[in-house]
Amino acid sequence: MENIYSNENETRNSEEEEFRQLLKSAERGDNDTQFNLGYCYEKGIATIKDEEKAFQWYLKSAEGGDSDAQFNLAVCYVNGIGTIKDEEKAFQWYLKSAEGGDIKGQYNLAICYEDGIGTIKDEEKAFQWDLKSAEGGDSDVQFNLAVCYVNGIGTIKDEEKAFQWYLKPAEGGNIKGQYNLAICYEDGIGTIKDEEKACQWYLKSAEGGNSDAQFNLAVCYDNGIGTIKVEEKAFQWYLKPAEGGNIKGQYNLAICYEDGIGTIKDEEKACQWYLKSAEGGNSDAQFNLAVCYDNGIGTIKVEEKAFQWYLKPAEGGNIKGQYNLAICYEDGIGTIKDEEKACQWYLKSAEGGNSDAQFNLAVCYDNGIGTIKVEEKAFQWYLKPAEGGNIKGQYNLAICYEDGIGTIKDEEKACQWYLKSAEGGNSDAQFNLAVCYDNGIGTIKVEEKAFQWYLKPAEGGNIKGQYNLAICYEDGIGTIKDEEKACQWYLKSAEGGNSDAQFNLAVCYDNGIGTIKVEEKAFQWYLKPAEGGNIKGQYNLAICYEDGIGTIKDEEKACQWYLKSAEGGNSDAQFNLAVCYDNGIGTIKVEEKAFQWYLKPAEGGNIKGQYNLAICYEDGIGTIKDEEKAFQWYLKSAEGGDSDAQFNLAVCYVNGIGTIKDEEKAFQWYLKSAEGGNIKGQYNLAICYDNGIGTIKDEEKAFQWYLKSAEGGDSDAQFNLGCCYENGIGTIKDEEKAFQWYLKSAEGGNIKGQYNLAICYDNGIGTIKVEEKAFQWYLKSAEGGNIKGQYNLAICYVNGIGTIKDEEKAFQWYLKSAEGGDIKGQYNLAMCYEDGIGTIKDEEKAFQWYLKSAEGGNIKGQYNLAIYGIGTIKDEEKAFQWYLKSAEGGDSDAQFNLGCCYENGIGTIKDEEKAFQWYLKSAEGGDIKGQYNLAIRYDNGIGTIKDEEKAFQWYLKSAEGGDIKGQYNLAMCYEDGIGTIKDEEKAFQWYLKSAEGGDSNAQFNLGCCYENGIGTIKDEEKAFQWYCGEVNW
Repeated sequence: MENIYSNENETRNSEEEEFRQLLKSAERGDNDTQFNLGYCYEKGIATIKDEEKAFQWYLKSAEGGDSDAQFNLAVCYVNGIGTIKDEEKAFQWYLKSAEGGDIKGQYNLAICYEDGIGTIKDEEKAFQWDLKSAEGGDSDVQFNLAVCYVNGIGTIKDEEKAFQWYLKPAEGGNIKGQYNLAICYEDGIGTIKDEEKACQWYLKSAEGGNSDAQFNLAVCYDNGIGTIKVEEKAFQWYLKPAEGGNIKGQYNLAICYEDGIGTIKDEEKACQWYLKSAEGGNSDAQFNLAVCYDNGIGTIKVEEKAFQWYLKPAEGGNIKGQYNLAICYEDGIGTIKDEEKACQWYLKSAEGGNSDAQFNLAVCYDNGIGTIKVEEKAFQWYLKPAEGGNIKGQYNLAICYEDGIGTIKDEEKACQWYLKSAEGGNSDAQFNLAVCYDNGIGTIKVEEKAFQWYLKPAEGGNIKGQYNLAICYEDGIGTIKDEEKACQWYLKSAEGGNSDAQFNLAVCYDNGIGTIKVEEKAFQWYLKPAEGGNIKGQYNLAICYEDGIGTIKDEEKACQWYLKSAEGGNSDAQFNLAVCYDNGIGTIKVEEKAFQWYLKPAEGGNIKGQYNLAICYEDGIGTIKDEEKAFQWYLKSAEGGDSDAQFNLAVCYVNGIGTIKDEEKAFQWYLKSAEGGNIKGQYNLAICYDNGIGTIKDEEKAFQWYLKSAEGGDSDAQFNLGCCYENGIGTIKDEEKAFQWYLKSAEGGNIKGQYNLAICYDNGIGTIKVEEKAFQWYLKSAEGGNIKGQYNLAICYVNGIGTIKDEEKAFQWYLKSAEGGDIKGQYNLAMCYEDGIGTIKDEEKAFQWYLKSAEGGNIKGQYNLAIYGIGTIKDEEKAFQWYLKSAEGGDSDAQFNLGCCYENGIGTIKDEEKAFQWYLKSAEGGDIKGQYNLAIRYDNGIGTIKDEEKAFQWYLKSAEGGDIKGQYNLAMCYEDGIGTIKDEEKAFQWYLKSAEGGDSNAQFNLGCCYENGIGTIKDEEKAFQWYCGEVNW
């Protein structure tokens, strides 16, 4: 230990001795010694460090002309070492040193000129001194000279010379020169581009410790630039500058950790390196660090920190940071929501060229978010990102052109921009482009292209595209119709939440379209869009509940869903809801509400609603009865094509309900209704043709329309068609077809059809006569209220036709028929009461029913009412009046009795001419008594001119009809040749008939014939018998 101390002391003593010798030499004025002495004082070598003394000795040496001392003296003035800082004096001493050939002085003098230190800035002089220093071999100066040539600082820009001057320091081992030389090779600056050489020089510089070169070398390995891509090496070289504080290296190292590039993925380390780089001021790192805090990547999610870190790069001009900062302000992420600030930052980012910001800024102007709504600005900002290839911008720009938002509407341009966005992969644009091709918007309609473009977004998961693609498959638009594929795409779209697809999928399951019919699934899929507010889904769901489709029938729920759909504006639901209130289905019956809900769809153009609203006005349902309004709504519905409304409108015109009666218009509306398939309209149109109502009568057309209506199931038409075939009206008579149509009508519950079918079975018309079937159909018709059926059923019971005879049942059915207004039924009921058939005899009731029958126009009733004084006081005048009515109605018995009244002045003034006229009518109607009395009138010239030939003719008719007095008088005509040739044999024959009929005068004359052999062989015994009236006949 002692030896060591001894050596140290000896060394120290030697240095001190050298310093004393140096001081002496300096004091003697030796310049080199003065410089060295200054250096010793500056660095504290062999003496105590003393910068002031160092400055003094540098000054002495400098003044003595030593260039190194001049350089160091200038450094002292620049940095205030041992003296007051004085850049002007520093410049002067750098100048002296430089002029003395000191390359360091030349270099620093160049810096003074370049930066204006101690002198006026003069880049040309700076360049000149750099050049002198560089030529002297200083690598730093050579590097700076190259920078001058690269940037044209103090000289003309010359990249080739810059390259040469970078090459010199690089080859000399200058790491900055090596770095910039690598850049020259990488970018082809002053030399041919050569990425391999660039990579090699980056490697040299990097190995020398240049962090920028280390970063760029890492980039080379990261991207395979000038070398094979080796992510592990990239990671290692990013690590070096990062650890050395290089913020770009720290940023890229963070990316490596975040994405697992060349190392194991480690988001925490990524976040840590983003933080280091961000704190160093790297705006990209600040942005990514914000993203980490925003999304909890490698750290706890802290939106406030995210906001702060977005703010830093944003304020530094980073357009991504500005964009995300705007989002923070727009959505209140990590800060108070402020749409105005959001808009301002979108603007900054947009002006910096960020296409997403340009798009969002356009959205702000489009919707007035954080700024005044200005569609023209929105259009301009959509245009910028669109032209830059931003597919969202292209999509919204297309919308602007399509709808004329902020620009003139131009569907062709809209289509073109949809195409650009679609080709870029925007599914909404693909969908809208498909719509353009589907409907020929801005382009020629090409369904095949529409299909292809619907397919793309559909395959990409776009639910609207999936929905429309399903429609294409369902309807064969641009592709072959394929209901199974349609169903599959509806399913995809439905599962993605598209309510229209959910609805259509439900329809598929409901009707077995492209899949097996499964009502339970249909119900479930109607339920989803219904709950989501889809009014069509709500409507069909209501139908499911109403009819128990795929679920338990529940009219209350049906009504509730109709209400939801109706409130949403679905006119069909409004109509059905009205029906619910109208009929108390699933709710209390409230006609006023029914009226209101019919009104809504009616005003919206729903023809069914208009029709039912018209019914409300016509019948006063839920509102005051107003036939004019009823007519108006029938008209609207009819004009809209509702066949029922067209029918009712025609009825209005026929009957003048709410309008002036107009049969021609009625006919036209029946025609429309009929042509629309309305069977009632077809039936009434047939009636128009049948009866010439509002058109020319045309039985053939009537037949054709009866046929259409009948084929459609209208039982009245089937009945009338049967009548047409039975009677050959508008077609060839065909009783078998008549029977068939009566059968259809009857089976359909038509009581007239049942009645006529019974007639067919009763009389064997178009079928075999079957009285039992006739009875059964009379019974159905009667039970249905058909008074003729009731009448004929009563006859069946009276006569035991097709059933057991039962006068009590006969009476009951006559009573029903009579009470229903059937005059024959009233007549026969009167006879039942008169004769006590099936009931207790009651002449007063008999009279009353004869009276009803008579008042109803039944001529037999009128006749019986006149002839009997039964059940009332005898009144010859009333009897006369009723004979007159019955006679005028064609009853021959009444005509005969009316003739008697006029002949004898019973109930009227005696008038033989009128008596003659009514006997004539009765006779022509086949009444043998009338024929007899008419013959008497002609025979005796009573009430007419005497005419024995006519008298003979009418005696003959009466005789042939069985009238014994007529037979007697006819015999006299033959016996005496009155009005005919005398013929005793014929006289004998007619006396015989009359005598056998009980006429005493004929019996006497017949006896004379036998007694005298007149017209027969003489036979006194027979003569005797006839005289005595003892003949048996």
